Amino acid sequence: MKKSIILFVVLITLGFGQDVFSKDFSGVIIYNITYDDANMDPQMAAMMPKTLKMMIKDGKVRTEMSTGMGKNINIFDSETMTGSALLDVMGQKFAIEMAADEINKEMEDAPDVKIEKFDDTKEIAGYTCKKAVVKVLKESGETEHELEVYYTDELGSGGINMDNPMFKDIDGVMLEYSIKNEDMDMKFTAISVDQKKVSDSEFEIPEDYKKVTQEELQQMFGG
Repeated sequence: MKKSIILFVVLITLGFGQDVFSKDFSGVIIYNITYDDANMDPQMAAMMPKTLKMMIKDGKVRTEMSTGMGKNINIFDSETMTGSALLDVMGQKFAIEMAADEINKEMEDAPDVKIEKFDDTKEIAGYTCKKAVVKVLKESGETEHELEVYYTDELGSGGINMDNPMFKDIDGVMLEYSIKNEDMDMKFTAISVDQKKVSDSEFEIPEDYKKVTQEELQQMFGG
């Protein structure tokens, strides 16, 4: 159970690894999540999130993932480069606010990447997506691992991935991509894109969430 809690807390950081959409797109994208880990414990697998819900409006993005222990919400503002991570676990609700300098520091500390773009295309959620491969580099310049991405410019282009050092040079909205870490590989594939109005309240911290620092949260969960 303790390992499950730690994994759930680690997922807080994933929200800041999503796209930031152009201002002309407002709506909701639902992604299916799959895992490339044949050795994952069945109990652990049952706890992991199966879908990701992304809400976009005016350069702001909110992501939601639910697990067997609760819900993880992340909010990011591309204009101010600030964000919030909301954790609802076993009835306890916490919020961690991240300032622009904190997010920029994380980006500076991230490894270098190299992007290769291809002519291959794939139809995802009704949109034609182009293929790119993100090569994550070691300090020596050698490739440590690769991440395959399919993106579309029909929903926005330009600097829409500016908050993510892995995908900052992808000039479109990612409708299929992967995240790789030491414990597991997560693949996100869009299954629906719904262009509609989104309320401003979706990008605010609810009053019933207690604001804490990342260090305080780690202490609460024995970290």
